[in-house]
Amino acid sequence: MPGKENPQKALFQIAAQQGGYFTTQQAGEAGYYTRLRHYHLHSGNWERVGRGVYRLSGYPLDLRDDWIRWCLWSCNRKGEIQAVVSHTSAGLYHELADYLPAKTHLTVPPGFRRKAPAACILHKRRLPVEDVEDLGGYRVTTPYRTLLDLKQDHGEPDQWAQALEEAAKRGLITLKQKESLSR
Repeated sequence: MPGKENPQKALFQIAAQQGGYFTTQQAGEAGYYTRLRHYHLHSGNWERVGRGVYRLSGYPLDLRDDWIRWCLWSCNRKGEIQAVVSHTSAGLYHELADYLPAKTHLTVPPGFRRKAPAACILHKRRLPVEDVEDLGGYRVTTPYRTLLDLKQDHGEPDQWAQALEEAAKRGLITLKQKESLSR
């Protein structure tokens, strides 16, 4: 493994793509084993931010910091991210209307068994690959999937109509998609 020769460089490359965050599994793959992980945690080089999720101390905060954190929190035993930023949180990402959710909305597979953290709302659904954008460190639903989710949530009709118009005007959805959402 490339991380074995220079664990610090390997871990930094991983964390740099994820807003400074990394998982226990990723640290191990980079070459940091249990004793070394404990050392860096207790010496202040790393901050523990959740179960199996760490952050390089002093790494600049990312605009999507919480989304990266919660997506890494959702990793399964294979280290695969399970959560996708969705609903009003994805509306905020795509800058549709004026969505400012108080909590992070995530869609997870139906069999996901972790309890939702206080800062999150979990929606259970299997999302097709074409409905998800991978942004390195976190994933977000496409504009079309986001609008579908927002419509099904029965939120503010005026806000949803504004989001639909903005998405169409900015070319985030096709005319055909707009027509199907308008029905």
